[in-house]
Amino acid sequence: MARVPAEQRGPGLGRDAVRLLVSGGGEEVSLRAFRELPDLLRAGDVLVVNTSSTLAAAVDARLGGEDLVAHFSTRGDDGRWVVELRRPAAGGTTRPRAGGPAGAVVELPGGRTLVLEEPLAAGAERLWWARPAPDDVPALLRAHGRPIRYAYTERDQPLSAYQTVFAVPAADGSGSAEMPSAGRPFTAELVARLVSRGVQFAPLTLHTGVASQEAHEPPYPERYEVPAATAWLVNAARAARLEGVARSASMRGGGRVTGGRVIAVGTTAVRALESAADDRGVVRPAGGWTDLVVTPERGVRVVDGLLTGLHEPRASHLLMLEAVAGRAAVRLGYAEAVARLCLWHEFGDVHLLLKDENRDGSNCFSNAR
Repeated sequence: MARVPAEQRGPGLGRDAVRLLVSGGGEEVSLRAFRELPDLLRAGDVLVVNTSSTLAAAVDARLGGEDLVAHFSTRGDDGRWVVELRRPAAGGTTRPRAGGPAGAVVELPGGRTLVLEEPLAAGAERLWWARPAPDDVPALLRAHGRPIRYAYTERDQPLSAYQTVFAVPAADGSGSAEMPSAGRPFTAELVARLVSRGVQFAPLTLHTGVASQEAHEPPYPERYEVPAATAWLVNAARAARLEGVARSASMRGGGRVTGGRVIAVGTTAVRALESAADDRGVVRPAGGWTDLVVTPERGVRVVDGLLTGLHEPRASHLLMLEAVAGRAAVRLGYAEAVARLCLWHEFGDVHLLLKDENRDGSNCFSNAR
């Protein structure tokens, strides 16, 4: 487990001082330094990044004389919030607690309250819809909140440690309950190196809710937005790639597929981008709520690769990784990660999964015809 951020593990280290596991399609697996990412990408590739900023979403609370910690997850359209109530644990972390009961009034700092109304979903007692009073939760979080932290971390960190270089604060105070962590190792210097190499960045927003560290539940609906500029960039890259596939197929003996690949930085970027795509993989500007769960059966229609952290063995995100790169590539990659003692979780090492270009290039060409 990565217990502290990379920049706190030794003098002179930066955020990008993590390792990069690369699953290049088929049986190709290698372990590189994350700073080598520009050498692995090519001109025309598009990195799709999540610009959601991380909220200080954990707040001390009380219910019936019991000390609790409220994790604010997701704001609904009706002013309610999805919340998770947890019990304080040693070292400043928390442990699970059953949700509810309905009608309970949770006391918050500054004389505020939170009324529990109903579970987020039938049979899911961990997360509840709750109505805050007053309803200005962003102000509460700014005044009394701290970043959500789990037991595998060593100590509290400032909110800045949980912001990525791509984070853009929202005017209405919305954001992610937990950091879109695949973007954390990027630095301004590394972004500049990628741009100078001809790699493009396409922003979108998906506000992540609280994770299910203990329950490993499938993802629930989250709010997202894919702007028109990002849809255009992605579609242009895919069109250039189709042209490259056709050119490669027409060459005697074949040739290397050219054209930009669409690589999502984080599972959140995959979910948002695939939610905005039609059956042919054409992306259109879109926003609202997405309940899309990407599985191998559903597949991916837009992305050619995924940069993500390392996930727990029972995490639902592994199904998305298999949808992108195939089960064999994921298993080989994780076997290498374990053998090489890679670090898990938001401060840990990252994994670049790329489709097998030979296999997917031929499929893409036949579908294009």
